[in-house]
Amino acid sequence: MAGIYIHIPFCKTRCIYCDFYSTTQSELKERYIQALCKELELRKDYLNGEPIQTIYWGGGTPSQLQPTDFRLVFDTIHEIYGMEDCEEITLEANPDDLTPEYLEALSSLPFNRISIGIQTFNNETLRLLKRRHTAEQAIAAVQNARLAGFNNISIDLIYGLPGETPESWKYDLSQAIELKVEHLSAYHLIYEEGTPLYHMLKEREVAEVSEDNSLFFFSELTRQLSTAGYEHYEISNFCLPGKYSRHNSSYWRGIKYLGCGPSAHSFNDTSREWNIASIDLYIEGIESRKRSFEIETLNKPTRYNDLIITSIRTMWGLSLVQLKKEFGTDYLNYTLQNAEKYLRTDELIIEKDHLRLTPKGVFISDSIMSDLLWVD
Repeated sequence: MAGIYIHIPFCKTRCIYCDFYSTTQSELKERYIQALCKELELRKDYLNGEPIQTIYWGGGTPSQLQPTDFRLVFDTIHEIYGMEDCEEITLEANPDDLTPEYLEALSSLPFNRISIGIQTFNNETLRLLKRRHTAEQAIAAVQNARLAGFNNISIDLIYGLPGETPESWKYDLSQAIELKVEHLSAYHLIYEEGTPLYHMLKEREVAEVSEDNSLFFFSELTRQLSTAGYEHYEISNFCLPGKYSRHNSSYWRGIKYLGCGPSAHSFNDTSREWNIASIDLYIEGIESRKRSFEIETLNKPTRYNDLIITSIRTMWGLSLVQLKKEFGTDYLNYTLQNAEKYLRTDELIIEKDHLRLTPKGVFISDSIMSDLLWVD
């Protein structure tokens, strides 16, 4: 099984915290869709005929496209790769795009999961972040999606936002839980260098939240969602039983995926590739059949480190049987030796031949994963 990621870089406006590749050059949409279809054709052998299990439309803002745009790409995927085995087809969307009319127009397409970028229910903070929607539109978007027949809805939240308090974060969580969505992703704000928000931080126009508040936000996140019946299946991701993101889980479980569009990444077991982060150069390269991309061949230590970083962060953990089979006894012993201190402090646990984080260990997961990495 394999996945396909489709990057849609178009945004009406750019959010001040975002460092994903995006563009406001909406006049390029038609050429871009044609280029996407061409890339899918050019790279038809990348997945070696693996059946496609998931398709994920990310961005940017995929909900800036019209149904005819989606249909062209879906037709290409169906013709070249087949979609008979697809279990999950996700559309990322902005709340203000999800009107009843737009959702009705999408109903003829094969999407069965929708991911809505809400970020916060605080209107003042939404304005600061240059988000296009309001809290009221966010709530309406979830309701509209439900009425349109979507029974697998995910929302994104960000915590650690400028001016955020324990009370405002509790409010965001209570609003999210009240919506009864199947899946929720929550990320701590990172001030990415080069973004307008990073500049505001350096100019002291905004301030980072305290370490104590950051710890509280994460603790409250896990507590409230656990109480509401959500599984904490990955450090930043929660779901009702069985509703985990199959596409994103493929990244963490080492499943092959093809990424199309500027800045999109691909993985096929032996190497990683990523397309150039420029819509103009991407389109020119695809049109001339000379795709602009970089590639990294994965040696044994790199593959081991990838396995550690991707598996430890999930509720499934690291399979020690798989580790020994793929990397040998030396790597297995190295892992167990470095995990020992965390096993003693109940921050890691071995259960059914899997090395997993405990709830206590999740709070220091970065340090744990760092200590398990192979260092030459």
